[in-house]
Amino acid sequence: MNAEFRAQDDGFDLVAGALTLLRHRGASPAITAAVGDPDVVMIRGNFRMEDRRRDLAPLPIMDVMPDRVEMRSHPGAPSALTLSLVPLDGGFALNVESHIGDCNRLAVELVAQPHEHVWGGGEQMSYLRLNGRRFPIWTSEPGVGRDKDRELTQIMDREGMAGGDYWTTNYPQPTFLSSHHYACHLTSTAYAVLDFSDPAANRIAWWEGCGRIEFTFADDLPTLVEALSSRFGRQPKLPDWAIGGAIVGLKQGMASFDRLHKIREAGAVVSGLWCEDWVGIRETSFGRRLFWDWRWSAARYPDLPGHIARLRADGIRFLGYVNPYLAIDGGMFTEARELGFLALRLDSDEPYIVDFGEFDCGIVDFTNPAAAAWFADRVIGREMLDIGIAGWMADFGEYLPTDLRLHDGSDPMLAHNRWPVLWAEVNARAIAAKGMTGDALFFMRAGHSGVQAHCPLLWAGDQCVDFSRHDGIGTVITAALSAGLVGNAYSHSDVGGYTSLHGLVRTADLLKRWAELGAFSPVMRTHEGNRPDDNLQIDSTPDILHHFAAMTRVHAALAPYLRSLCDDAAERGLPLQRPLFLHYPTEACYACEDQYLLGGDLLVAPIIHEGSLDREVLIPADDEWVHVWTGNMMAAGRCRVSAPFGAPPVFYRADSAFAPLFRALSMHRGELVG
Repeated sequence: MNAEFRAQDDGFDLVAGALTLLRHRGASPAITAAVGDPDVVMIRGNFRMEDRRRDLAPLPIMDVMPDRVEMRSHPGAPSALTLSLVPLDGGFALNVESHIGDCNRLAVELVAQPHEHVWGGGEQMSYLRLNGRRFPIWTSEPGVGRDKDRELTQIMDREGMAGGDYWTTNYPQPTFLSSHHYACHLTSTAYAVLDFSDPAANRIAWWEGCGRIEFTFADDLPTLVEALSSRFGRQPKLPDWAIGGAIVGLKQGMASFDRLHKIREAGAVVSGLWCEDWVGIRETSFGRRLFWDWRWSAARYPDLPGHIARLRADGIRFLGYVNPYLAIDGGMFTEARELGFLALRLDSDEPYIVDFGEFDCGIVDFTNPAAAAWFADRVIGREMLDIGIAGWMADFGEYLPTDLRLHDGSDPMLAHNRWPVLWAEVNARAIAAKGMTGDALFFMRAGHSGVQAHCPLLWAGDQCVDFSRHDGIGTVITAALSAGLVGNAYSHSDVGGYTSLHGLVRTADLLKRWAELGAFSPVMRTHEGNRPDDNLQIDSTPDILHHFAAMTRVHAALAPYLRSLCDDAAERGLPLQRPLFLHYPTEACYACEDQYLLGGDLLVAPIIHEGSLDREVLIPADDEWVHVWTGNMMAAGRCRVSAPFGAPPVFYRADSAFAPLFRALSMHRGELVG
């Protein structure tokens, strides 16, 4: 794509092909610079970001060349701001560099194209289409409720800024895609904002005195997504065991094995047992949490290696849990401290301590290569992989404070968004060292640009155990679709949700509908939640268990199709869960956020409203679609489809090579549940 600056009266344009991407004029500048002094407050991964900002004087003198612009305050003055273009495969980069000593804030305002739709922003929970809103890019806890009009959110805000908002996410990324077949990516890890609140402008602002914005162009949206996948790095294919049945999450010590046996006796197809409590339990006011020392708890799981071996002989993998923090009352904290592997305070050589809610932890400093290698080998390698653990939740990554000292001397304000990528790299390194890439599997919720190259599977984080608009079951659809557009092929969620606070508990309705959604996801994994004793579980009643078992059989039956999609993802980079517009670029599909394509051959419209036994579905034109459960042909357009429990609205393309497999799903499910 040829791009150039073109001089105009009182300014210049940036033009790429037929698109004018930027218009800079003296009276309406598209490039602005400022000086800022941030005020950052963190409480348990929830952040308040404020900025004392002073805009710098305008730069009215512009020397415009096709590949470079020099901006000055007055004739003869040295260049204050330089813009330059660098050709890239499939596009170009716009480099912005301030020569003003104290400048540490930059913003670029791009032209919003006519009738343009934009998506991206990393893993967004509330909105797939970004038009009309601004999205701060800062990895954090997403919050509980995420809706300032909701009482639960208001309570959580009062209890430590923990309510969140529509834009708070574990995995933000300063990348957006346009329906005009281009993508825009800011390479900085600084705090940034993607602002689409002005319908005439797409604004990118960041807290740094230089920056690089990459533009990628393609003939269509699937090709654009492929290009981004190549840019950020592709994940290995999911292992067969991860897609061949459900991964059941239980955390009841040795009783978990007995429960698993009964779940399987009920007809469930299980490929993994996930016991995050393998390290022991810490009871807190928030709920049942874990003892963060990252070694097998012989008291809670006697002879765990033996049990893991017996499970594997029966075709079931064992999964655990780990995160990059060490509890100060555990032995590994002492070990890491003595080795000098912990991040330090600014005012002393003592470890920086983070309050995680009724217990304190040190931070392993991954900017220290020796510390990263130690964690990969000593913790994940020896304590987990060597005893047979085949997968784990690699939790957190978004908590790095901004007032500490790092081994490499980097600014924590720039390291914060980079931290999830470093954490993913440590996990991937541990697996690779054992020769288990593509077999062992970890999943993460935190991310930023580049996590794609290391993290093989995302999970959508800690949703509430409900149907709420901004923090319930429906948000995991938005999460998978938005993350998939920026190069993450595989995503899934906690079946049943996680967060149960202030009287909010699961219903059977929610648990069943989430199991249905999980069955038509790349990976189907359950979670007992933060308060398992207060909430319904998949084995709480015969009815719930019968429904869950049926959905696991459906998921297992999809394994050949999911394997073909994994092959496609490895070759082309397309995500398994795709927004409808990726293959059907129409105005109706551009706006559709509550359905998805599983590959190109399945259309999934989960039930995400409480008490619903039917829903409106958008059937794309240009292909013939068949209702999975009845075999009825569907007319294109909007229609209302019945959805009893056990039969969520799912459709397959009539000419799919997998049509026989899809027609047999009713048989695998058995009798209609509910």
